[in-house]
Amino acid sequence: MIELDAATVMIQWAAGGLLFLWVTTRRREVGLGYGWLQRITFISFGVIALVIAGFTEWVLVRDVLNVAMIATSCAALTISYYRRSAGVEGQRAVVERRSARVAEMTGIDRDVQRFDKDAAEFPPVLDLVPAVVGLAACVAAGVDAAEGTEIGPLLGIARIVVGSLFLGAVSDAMLLGHWYLVQPGLGRGPLNELVRWTAALWPFELAVMLAPTGMISVLNGSIDDGFAGLLGWFWAASTVATIILLLVTMAALREKQYSAVMAATGLLYLAILMAFSMDLVARATLRT
Repeated sequence: MIELDAATVMIQWAAGGLLFLWVTTRRREVGLGYGWLQRITFISFGVIALVIAGFTEWVLVRDVLNVAMIATSCAALTISYYRRSAGVEGQRAVVERRSARVAEMTGIDRDVQRFDKDAAEFPPVLDLVPAVVGLAACVAAGVDAAEGTEIGPLLGIARIVVGSLFLGAVSDAMLLGHWYLVQPGLGRGPLNELVRWTAALWPFELAVMLAPTGMISVLNGSIDDGFAGLLGWFWAASTVATIILLLVTMAALREKQYSAVMAATGLLYLAILMAFSMDLVARATLRT
């Protein structure tokens, strides 16, 4: 058994989201605005976690590390904003190639977004710092949640950390899918990478939720979920649906039409719902 704490859920979501933001920003292909959107979103999650902890129960190490995650992510956001004139290397190259192609075909040198090539770019490693701090907060939360339970600290930590990575990857994939409307010409590499990471994390998420005492005990009736086994089977259906949706999303992204990206984004909406059910339904059931 393990406690399900709303503050911990927000922290693990933010930490995983910030880690996979770095996975994307390190490619230097996606525009700076995407990073601003992500950082503001996950900073907000960290703040919400502090508010929830204030109304429920403080976990000292977890919450101090959460404050550090918020602070370092705010610093990354500030530096990214002040270095916005440089853009990012991959985005600059796409804009310049498309502008040159249009000028060659039409003889018109159209007005395009201009970047300062001499300005320093935002260093993506700054996104890794709050992610690492956030994952440390997840470790602290796992130790606290498992204290006094039969599962032990290692499984408690694994469930929260793996859940953080899993939920962060699928959330970032869904949000990145929308960014293709903002940044035409962006290659599918960044989105494909996040979808593959989510699919790769799925078996680990499944394993930590099945490990004793886990969802097998709910499915075989050893643990009463309070709904005559319905929650256990809902979890099983969500688990299967998650990987099916991810595989279909990968197939959609292999199509050449631009509409395939929008189709993949729609599928990721469903995948994120199933992924959250896979994680949170299991943890809510196992706390009973």
